[in-house]
Order: sequence, then C-alpha cells, then structure tokens
Amino acid sequence: MSPLKGHEMDKLLAMSNREITRLEAMQRIKDKRLTQKEAARILNLSVRQIKRLYRAYKAQGARGLVSRRRGKPSNNQLDAEIVQEVTDLIYKHYCDFGPTLAHEKLTEKHALQISRESVRRIMIAEGLWKPKHAKRPSPHQMRERRACFGELVQIDGSEHDWFEGRGPKCTLLVYIDDATGQLLELWFVPQETFFGYCAASRRYFERYGKPVAFYSDKHSIFRVNQEQTIGLGSGLTQFGRAMQELDIQIICANTPQAKGRIERANQTLQDRLVKELRLLGISDIDSANAFLPEFRLDFNRRFAVAPRSSHDAHRPLLKTENLDIILTRQKTAVLSKNLTVQANKIIYQIQSHRPDYALRKAQVTVCENAKGEVTILYKNKPLAYTIYHKSTRQAEVVDSKTLDSQIKLPKSPAPNHPWRQYGRHLDGKAIQEALPNGSD
Repeated sequence: MSPLKGHEMDKLLAMSNREITRLEAMQRIKDKRLTQKEAARILNLSVRQIKRLYRAYKAQGARGLVSRRRGKPSNNQLDAEIVQEVTDLIYKHYCDFGPTLAHEKLTEKHALQISRESVRRIMIAEGLWKPKHAKRPSPHQMRERRACFGELVQIDGSEHDWFEGRGPKCTLLVYIDDATGQLLELWFVPQETFFGYCAASRRYFERYGKPVAFYSDKHSIFRVNQEQTIGLGSGLTQFGRAMQELDIQIICANTPQAKGRIERANQTLQDRLVKELRLLGISDIDSANAFLPEFRLDFNRRFAVAPRSSHDAHRPLLKTENLDIILTRQKTAVLSKNLTVQANKIIYQIQSHRPDYALRKAQVTVCENAKGEVTILYKNKPLAYTIYHKSTRQAEVVDSKTLDSQIKLPKSPAPNHPWRQYGRHLDGKAIQEALPNGSD
C-alpha cells in the first residue's frame, strides 16, 4: 500500500529513504499494528522522539516528517569572504600543494580558522586537486614495526631536483626509525657517496648513539655486489667495515617494497620539503642543511608514532671508538725496505726513531678522510711520515755535436690538418683583397 493517502495523493513530496521509513512506521502506529516502543527500536530512536514524530504526522501528514532544512543553506557553511580569501591565498602561494599541507600553512602562517576538509573541497572546486580513489589492497604483506626505538633504522639516498631548478640537483640522505617513523637524520650531499654517509652517520651517532642495525638497499656503498671480488678481501665495503667496527649490523633489503617505510617517507619529503625550501627561498645545499633540523623536528611532531616498548635500543659511543679514524677510507699496505708506502700515486716516507729493520715489511693501515688527509696506522697507532717528492730533472751538459739530437722539434702538422686547409676555399682574387693595401 502506498504511503501517500487521501489529500496527500495530489501533492508530490521529496523524501529521503529514512523519511519514507519513518512514514511507514507512523502509518503502522496509526493502524495500531505497531507500538511506539517497537517503532523506537526499529528506527533506532528514543520513545520520546517517536512521540514527537507521531504528533507531527497527525498534524501535517507526510509533510510533517520532511526535514525543514531541505533546500536551505547549511548553518555551518563558510562565509563567502573567507572562501574568497582562502582561494586567493592558495592561488598565490600554495597552488601545487596538497590539501593537508595547504591547510597547515593557512592555519599556521595566515591564522585562518578552517578545516582541512573545507580546504580540500575548495581546491577540488577550483580544479587544483583531484580526488583520489581508494587504494587497492597491497599484494605485499605488511611487516610489523619493530618494538624499540633505535632497534632498526632504515637509510636511503633520495636523488631529486630539491631546489626546483634554483640550484643544482643533489641527494638527500634519510635516516628513519622503524619503530616510531621518526626522521633521525636528514643531510643534503652532492652525490650518494661513502663520505656523504659518513658525515650523516656521525651527526646521527653524536645525537642519539649507535642503533642496533641499519636497513638499506643493495647499493654498492653497503654491499659488495660482485661475487668474484668477495674472496679478494674482507668481503665488506668501506661503510660495512666502519659499521662492523662500531658493532652496527647492516641488513640489505631484497626488494624496494621490503623497505617501503623509507620509500614512502622519500615521497613525502619530495613533496613537503621541496615546498618548504621554495617558501623560504633556499637554493643551495649549505642553507638547506641549516634548515633541516627545524624541518625534522616539525615532521616528527606531526607524523611520528609511539613505539610498543619504551626501551631505547641506542648504545652510547665508546671512548675507544674514534670516529675520526673509523669513518675514513682505509686500505692495508706493507712498508718497503726503505719504510715507504704508496697510496693514491703518492709515496709516503715513514719517520721513526726505531731501527729501520723493525718496521720493514710491517703491515700498516692507510686512512684517508673526506678532506684528503692521510693517517697511517701501525698497530692502531699513527706513524709520522713525510711525502716523498721525486727530484726535478737537472739541466744536462752536452757538447755541440749532440746538441741537435737533444733538441726535440715540434712535429709538423699532418697533410689533412685544418691549419693546412686555411685559405683554400678562397680564390686568388679574394686572397688579393684580403691582403692589406692590395700587396702581393
């Protein structure tokens, strides 16, 4: 039976599904086929609310159940002036920002009291943001976070145009804690190199201490990827050797998805950090590195989570762990009979008060830091040295008979040398005109 009867049949009402359900309940109450208590249970309303609806139904019929706010503007809608101000600021400063980041800047820098969802609706209406569909379930099984802060730290280098053409492209070294999602270190370097990671790691160690393990990709900085070279030495890279001396384990992920936490962090940084650098007008590595501690603290305040355990797994640096020596590029060498050792095409002469035979054929470690400064260690103690320079060639004394053989004349140009081709494309008349005063 239709819910509209008698005088209501000649009028059409716009009703929602919920209002139609309430109308049917009121008709059943009127026909005494349903009690008000049962109707309250079915409609998930209080008995008092059912009585109010039934009074409206008896007085106005189905129209009494229709919301009086339908077709009228919401009481919570934004003022047109605020919407216009927000729109102007977005177009002026935050045109390519996401709704979340744009909302943060509007509330923090411009003191606008507006919700994030309102900013999102405004950007969608202006065509500045495209709504995203729900993500499909990931085919990769999610790995649970580690329990303790400092138990596992993911590290990676993100090469990107961080200054958007205002400066050279560079790489951001990222250290993120697996348990909390905190950014433990950020450091801009020209390229992803061993010494770049040494500089970033040193800052991290001095701030927090030593983590239990680093989780990285298979970059050659962390892992020897050529099997034929593993048997030729220790099987460790320079960074691996340094971390082994500090008792820090290095774990290499088999796929990028396995270290998805830092991959997602890199995507967030390539969005947020790039825009922060643009707003501040930063366009060089030194200025960017000076700003990174402030950015890192703000990022952690917004996105870090509490670990399952309150235990801090970081360990302090020992007094015997000299980072100035450990974080260097090292190689072993053997001293010659003359107490010399060669590295990087430079011969170093050892200076010692011991007898020469005491250090002959001794095995030493040549350590080179990022500045090119060299330290030579013997039994973990530095040796004094001087750089051996070859003597310059002295002037030779020759007689007049051998003088010509000692002088090396420059070789004449080849027949097809461009020098021999000069002027061939000019005819005789052109050459005469080219000569001054028409001389021959």
